Amino acid sequence: MRLFSYFCRMKLSLDLSYNSSAEWIATVMADFDSFLQDHADCERKASSMAMSFVAKFPDRLEIIPELIETAVEELEHFRDVYAIMEERGVSLGKEMGRDPYMHELIKYARSGREERFLDRLLIASIVECRGAERFRMVAEALPDSDPELKRFYKRLWTSEAKHGNIFVKMALNYFPEDEVFRRLEELNQNEGEVVKNLPLRAALH
Repeated sequence: MRLFSYFCRMKLSLDLSYNSSAEWIATVMADFDSFLQDHADCERKASSMAMSFVAKFPDRLEIIPELIETAVEELEHFRDVYAIMEERGVSLGKEMGRDPYMHELIKYARSGREERFLDRLLIASIVECRGAERFRMVAEALPDSDPELKRFYKRLWTSEAKHGNIFVKMALNYFPEDEVFRRLEELNQNEGEVVKNLPLRAALH
């Protein structure tokens, strides 16, 4: 198992085990309107996910304020993406379909209450780290002729990276550091395999 460096522990996140491909960003840029629709759906789901922790674990008082703040930030991202969609004449999707990435990733979460709590926090961290990587790719791929959109995705890239740290910090309130980082590495490897096998879509995942 790859050992985490001191720096990696300090930043409370990790390097993804598999990098998104050039083919993925090419697919996104070829159908950016569809990407925006999926991005909007992902922000709504992310906000709901943060609040679902509050609903399922109301006794975890130490993390509730950060969960609420994260949910609000994700909802603000949805608002901002929707504003961009309005400007471009892009409507929301008629329904939010199943995300194949999340569907496969959640399969790796264990079933015991405490084990699942830890795994869901760490999966949330990895998902945010993947979002940061892909928003960075989008920001870099967008043309210089649209500086406002480039700045928007650069801002999201920074925000997603911060959220990745927050979920690990939450886990460290309740579980030993060695256990948290060992399980984080295991799930990180699982996530890399999921991404590697995903079909190409003009979607965040």
